[in-house]
Amino acid sequence: MKSQTLKQIFVWSTVVLLFSCSQQKKETIKPNILFILSEDMSIDLGCYGMDAVKTPVLDKLASSGIQFMNVYGNNSICSPSRSNMITGVHQNIINAQHHRSNRNIPLAKPYKPITAYLKDAGYTCIIGNKIVRGSGSKIDVNFKHKKLGKWNGVDNFGLFDKQNEFNREDQPFFSQVTLNVTHRGDWWNDIRKKSKHKINPSDIKLPPHYADTPVIREDWAKYLDQIEYMDYEVGLLLDDLDKKDMRDNTITIFIADNGRCNIRGKGYLYEPGLHLPLIVNWPAGITGGKKDTRLVASIDVAATILDVAGIKLPDYMTSRSIIKKDNNPREYIYSARDLWDEVLEQSRAITTKKYRYIKNNIINQSHDAHQAYLEFHRPAVHIMRDLNEKGELTNLQKHFFKENKDSEELYDIVNDPFEMNNLINNPEYKDVVNELRGFYQDWNTKNHDYGLNAIDWKNAPPPNAPEVIEWLKKEKPEVLAQMKEGIEPGFGKIMKEYRNQKKQ
Repeated sequence: MKSQTLKQIFVWSTVVLLFSCSQQKKETIKPNILFILSEDMSIDLGCYGMDAVKTPVLDKLASSGIQFMNVYGNNSICSPSRSNMITGVHQNIINAQHHRSNRNIPLAKPYKPITAYLKDAGYTCIIGNKIVRGSGSKIDVNFKHKKLGKWNGVDNFGLFDKQNEFNREDQPFFSQVTLNVTHRGDWWNDIRKKSKHKINPSDIKLPPHYADTPVIREDWAKYLDQIEYMDYEVGLLLDDLDKKDMRDNTITIFIADNGRCNIRGKGYLYEPGLHLPLIVNWPAGITGGKKDTRLVASIDVAATILDVAGIKLPDYMTSRSIIKKDNNPREYIYSARDLWDEVLEQSRAITTKKYRYIKNNIINQSHDAHQAYLEFHRPAVHIMRDLNEKGELTNLQKHFFKENKDSEELYDIVNDPFEMNNLINNPEYKDVVNELRGFYQDWNTKNHDYGLNAIDWKNAPPPNAPEVIEWLKKEKPEVLAQMKEGIEPGFGKIMKEYRNQKKQ
């Protein structure tokens, strides 16, 4: 890595660790680490060029730190992605690829969560922060764990030491905070209603895969309102550090867990589902804003966190630290989509700086799989389904509703960032296809992909949403009619009604 700034970080952190051995804990100069996970968003910030949205806090964090431009998730759903970030190992290698599965199965040896290493190095590990809505204490990983306590991976499975607040006596600390406002939820309308900068639907620019209708524009604007509120919450966390005089010695790492919850986003292996924002800021170690164009995977935050804490990386990690000079940079990133609730896919993606290759191992299924949970949370799909039946979508927009998937796809993500033209059968790209197929085979030769195993259904509990849809058909068909018009009924409220009814 040629960036002088990143070299400074490495040198500075090394000096810190040499001196820290002679310091008392209260005087330690090991860096604190604030790890912020925003839910369900792609590179939809002002500093990444998103139209209409205002994100001054994160824009400033990027302008005085390092903004990574080519960061891609190893999965496009929350719990598999969080599983790879907290272990530093691709979720399909550790059997954590299926959403909210294997919660009763311990991690196989030698794998451990990074918090186990941080605790051993003297860090206080903290989950959440009460100054953000919902306290930000979501963990959501696919292996046996407890929120608080000790870890040995056998009979102790605690990930964190404490919850909700970092204080000076906790130093050095590692604090993981989830900002869930950007996740689809009943609060979206309220956040938009109270916004001081309500996004004007006429100011946004819809991707070409979306039908341009008032409902879809309003939904997109509402999403950007949540991003603005999330940016405000990042400001609250940074202000808290300032008030406690801990900002200068705290490394802030901001990333999303997966892409936006909309068409071709969360749950899919296209740009909106995989391309993530990543900003690293450290007042004591970084000067001046940098835009880093290296290829970075979501798992790389794990190795980076351990590296800045001065912890030797375990040999099993597929994660790489982004603060060290890398003489062997990533050629590609391997991403996967497997079981999400009742919908099984076995799709894989190879992403390079210029191309994306997608291998769909299950093709007899539409992208619009009528997944019950998403019926409550994607107004654009309902509107476009109706338009598709009426023959009013463009050929590009119709693709989402095709009965079957293509077995292979290839896109030039530099010249065709919306991935509109599948080049897989274009003879001019034969060499590119063969190279990316080679990367796909390379990964599978080196690693066992548990996502291609038969599913152990007893460790993949069934979701509630399909039951709720059937209940609505019988008891509240008017709610389903509203959903078809693009109105979100409030999944949380509906779930509460359903559970109360079941108790009677």
